[in-house]
Amino acid sequence: MEKSAQSSGRTSINQTLNLKLLAHHELAGFGGMGEGMNMQLAPDGRRILWLAHESAPKNFTGVDVSDPRQPEVVVQTELAHAQMRSNSLDVVGNTLAVAYQTSKPGLKPAGFDLFDISVPEQPKLISHFDGSGPHSRGVHVLWFADGEYVHMAAGAPDFQPRDPKDDQCYRIVDVRNPSKPREVGRWWAPGTREGDSEPSPRRKEGKFQVGFWGFRAHNTNVYPERPDRAYVGYLDYGAVILDIGDKARPKVVSRWSNCPPYPGFTHTMLPLFSRDLLVVTDESVVDNAADWPKLAWVLDARLETHPLPISTLPMPPLAAFAQRGGRFGAHNLHENLPTPTSWRSDTIVFGTFFNGGLRAYDLSNPYQPQEVAYFVPGAPPLSRAGAIQLNDVFVDDRGIVYTVDRFAGGLYILEMNF
Repeated sequence: MEKSAQSSGRTSINQTLNLKLLAHHELAGFGGMGEGMNMQLAPDGRRILWLAHESAPKNFTGVDVSDPRQPEVVVQTELAHAQMRSNSLDVVGNTLAVAYQTSKPGLKPAGFDLFDISVPEQPKLISHFDGSGPHSRGVHVLWFADGEYVHMAAGAPDFQPRDPKDDQCYRIVDVRNPSKPREVGRWWAPGTREGDSEPSPRRKEGKFQVGFWGFRAHNTNVYPERPDRAYVGYLDYGAVILDIGDKARPKVVSRWSNCPPYPGFTHTMLPLFSRDLLVVTDESVVDNAADWPKLAWVLDARLETHPLPISTLPMPPLAAFAQRGGRFGAHNLHENLPTPTSWRSDTIVFGTFFNGGLRAYDLSNPYQPQEVAYFVPGAPPLSRAGAIQLNDVFVDDRGIVYTVDRFAGGLYILEMNF
């Protein structure tokens, strides 16, 4: 294990346990990466890791990781303008889906693009799905695992939220004809849209403002084990399991919320199907741990209509990270993507924790999860946070681990030693 050294508040040396750094790539100086990572097995046999950028000017980057010790950028594309981002992407076969969100409602392009990436160096636009509108910023996150439907957190031309923070609902888009995507269903938290008969769920409870961060969708995961279920993180509304057997009429199976007393921002719900477990993260969104605690929860889901928390993934000491710089707390998980290039496990869970780095946990005993590995890189020299801010993680079918920094650090490629 390498221990950290600090200079002027910056952690300058990697901290590692059971993860070996194979390579680090700064991505041509544009190392601020978002929440979209997936791998293509290209027609010529190469492995291309596709990455979404956190902010302009770059759109997405393709990296040849056939040899994970020698990654090579093969393509890096530009956004249409500076007031948009491509925070999320997904890959099925030789089709790439890229989400576009604008900085304020009413701007374009907002929605998602489909690209033919048969030749990774030359992505070809297939179609654009327009999600813009007077109250819409477009698509924040999308999920495109079966090659037939895009599940996404998105605004819509005809969706007017009661509060601007509630502007992205869960939408399902049929892309079986990729040249003509069409919406087939949507769901939103009752009471968050103008015209709803239900009262707004926004309320004050003691010192907690429920809905402070908004009631809007985030990750929208659908798996082949349960194609009739969507596992949706819905910020301050909590973790929602939806029945999408009839995609035109999604309906709630269950909702688990810890807000209040916890400070909300439910991000990801990962089902571990063989274990009847769910892992749910609440994203840290404020620097210096001002919104602490932001945890990853383990839920007993044997009765899917009534999931119950049974533990949390153990976090490193607050005192060691709270003032290190930037955010500290839970964020993304490796989501067991149901694709040939993705590693899958119902026992080991990987997650990113911003300045807390990348961490892996063994859930053999879900009541007492054990940390088995971590990687906390030194501060990227150009990071405005003054610390690493690991934003996302993807593990490939070879067991190679990829993680990215939110601001400047780029791509880190690791090997498991456990």
